[in-house]
Amino acid sequence: MTAPDSWTSIFCDLIEELKPLTFHGTAAHVYNPLIYAAASHDAYFTHYGQGQREILLVGMNPGPWGMAQTGVPFGEVAAVRDWLKIEAPVGEPPNPHPKKPVTGFACHRSEVSGRRVWGWAKAAFGEPERFFKRFFIFNYCPLLFLDKDGRNLTPDKFKLAVRRPLQSACDRALLRAVRLLKPTYVIGIGRFAEAQIVRALAKLPIHTGCITHPSPANPKANRGWRTVIQKELGDLGIMIS
Repeated sequence: MTAPDSWTSIFCDLIEELKPLTFHGTAAHVYNPLIYAAASHDAYFTHYGQGQREILLVGMNPGPWGMAQTGVPFGEVAAVRDWLKIEAPVGEPPNPHPKKPVTGFACHRSEVSGRRVWGWAKAAFGEPERFFKRFFIFNYCPLLFLDKDGRNLTPDKFKLAVRRPLQSACDRALLRAVRLLKPTYVIGIGRFAEAQIVRALAKLPIHTGCITHPSPANPKANRGWRTVIQKELGDLGIMIS
């Protein structure tokens, strides 16, 4: 008899699948917070990721001042520490870029995307427990990629030969996460995440869609992101009271 799946088994397998992948010529620095920020990452999934959810929101990959620091998807330090009440020791990735150091919860930089995501959740639901009764947030890819100058690289820009094995590992983890949470809706935060969802979950009878990514590099997100995504969620049939 097969043991039931769990977040621990999902991420242990994902770590092992990602280990042999190489990104030479694509990324000069690769951070995996599943490893060096395991304590806070595991606390998020253990405390908030138990039981079925109506809506799974899926991001792309970590930002340098968010999940790369805290191990939590869209994990802006203040939001994780003060609203989610998660704080734990964080180590350091091998070969960090000096412009993008990992100092964990001592990081004084604030990631705008994470501040917007968790700020919306707090404004709409008040307490984390109310938000997590319906929603959960998961990142499709757990790796942060930087070029030699410390600039952020996103996997949507990778050549197919580099992207395909990464996608295969991340697709499997996403599929297992969906089977664990049994959501009615799986919504991409941004078009890249939506495309991965549609491909990875093509055989499942599930509602998919997209909301605007909260990055300040996205002009639409800078015109009242909370209002924009409330409407987008409503258009998908997801009402926030």
